[in-house]
Amino acid sequence: MPMLDIPGDARRAFDALSSGGIAIMPMDVGYTCSGGSADALQKIFDTKGRTQEKRNAMVGDMEIHRAVHVIDQRGRDVVKAVCEDHGLPFGPIAPCDMDHPIIQNLEPAAVPGSIKDETVCMLVNAGAFHAEICRLSREADFPIFGSSANKSMSGTKFRVEDIEPDIQAIADVVIDHGLRKYHPYRASSTLIDLRTLDVVRVGSSYELISDILKRYFDHELPPPPDGFLGGFME
Repeated sequence: MPMLDIPGDARRAFDALSSGGIAIMPMDVGYTCSGGSADALQKIFDTKGRTQEKRNAMVGDMEIHRAVHVIDQRGRDVVKAVCEDHGLPFGPIAPCDMDHPIIQNLEPAAVPGSIKDETVCMLVNAGAFHAEICRLSREADFPIFGSSANKSMSGTKFRVEDIEPDIQAIADVVIDHGLRKYHPYRASSTLIDLRTLDVVRVGSSYELISDILKRYFDHELPPPPDGFLGGFME
């Protein structure tokens, strides 16, 4: 029985993305629908039915985060504590270096849907496939942006077969790695603004991230919303 070919699958996805296409990719926090061109990102946006105020997230590893995000030492320490020390997926939001080559290589038409007030949200530490696609992105200075592979407001999908057919239909490549790791949460990554430590979205590992911020940074996050019981979605 064949096992996962993460380098080969990441290369197939990257080749599609760098050619202007769309890839559905397996992250630990659910399947994403990603692109690297303005046309691809607009097609994803239109097919998902997203509202204009929504922004794409950047696919990035710790090296990309450190190079692109412009943030104070506390912000850097928070990401290190969550992603490196505790090994959790995270969605930090922070101002970005607009002169960095990977940002410069984002087509101007794609900027409004991906960068707001020179601030970018980044998915960091989302598993082995994520690490490999980030390496390819970083080495080529090729930006990858996207969002969950689902119709807007329909919930994160943790199996390919649960992704709506019209979302699957726009993808040039679909990488199916089965049920994703953080499926019990039924939510993608937790998003936090590193400037203020305000919660933008409660998601996977929220209770663990809350404990880290309280324990090491003396910062208490608000309790999760109703329906998020013990850190897991009801």
